[in-house]
Amino acid sequence: MNNASDLVIGETRDVGLLHEIGSRIAAADPLHEVLERVVEFISAMVKSDSCFVYVLDGNDLVLRASKNPHAEVLDRLKLQMGQGITGWVAEHKKPVAVARNACQDARFRAFSELPEDRYEAFLSVPVLSRGKTVGVINVQYRQPHSYTRHEIQFISTIGFLLGAEIERARLASENSELSERLETRKVIERAKGILQRELQLTEEEAYLMLQRQSRQRRKPMREVAGAIILSADIKKSQGKAAPV
Repeated sequence: MNNASDLVIGETRDVGLLHEIGSRIAAADPLHEVLERVVEFISAMVKSDSCFVYVLDGNDLVLRASKNPHAEVLDRLKLQMGQGITGWVAEHKKPVAVARNACQDARFRAFSELPEDRYEAFLSVPVLSRGKTVGVINVQYRQPHSYTRHEIQFISTIGFLLGAEIERARLASENSELSERLETRKVIERAKGILQRELQLTEEEAYLMLQRQSRQRRKPMREVAGAIILSADIKKSQGKAAPV
């Protein structure tokens, strides 16, 4: 009876954790907050000594969240696809569970910055979105540990939820960057037009002048262009002012 009760309690807790993760994703919380909460969930669920979340950026897996403090390598430590157990999991989209002597696995790669690489047990699970790898979750133990099927399935399910959130964040970032580039182009085009009219320059000459001013003043071209537009708008408003 105790085993049955424990199973029900465990499943209820799992559902609650998954529901909270889903709620945070639905609320569109910032990605770094979601990643930190995922690490907390997994660490509480499997009582692991270490938990990492890597997010795919181009062809690199970048360490974005960690159970243990790693401020010096967070957002900077990178693995290539296929590199180490983590890279192998990302490339093959399959989980890997090593119960003991993880560092002796042929796919293993150690990082001097991470003491966890000396831990005994290692579980690595892909984070997928629409069949595409977007990250990897790693769970480690200092002592040998046999990962149960339930643990692997639970963490894999979190990976599926997290994959959708990472993809959403990536698309939002791309849309924001595109909007920023379009706005910058509009500002530069308007400043070019002002220079062409006021200084009788060709379009190319006006653009080169903006470039030159940007380099000399060590300011972004958009900022230089904005100053030109502001100056032109002030002159225009002064010209329209009625004499006293």
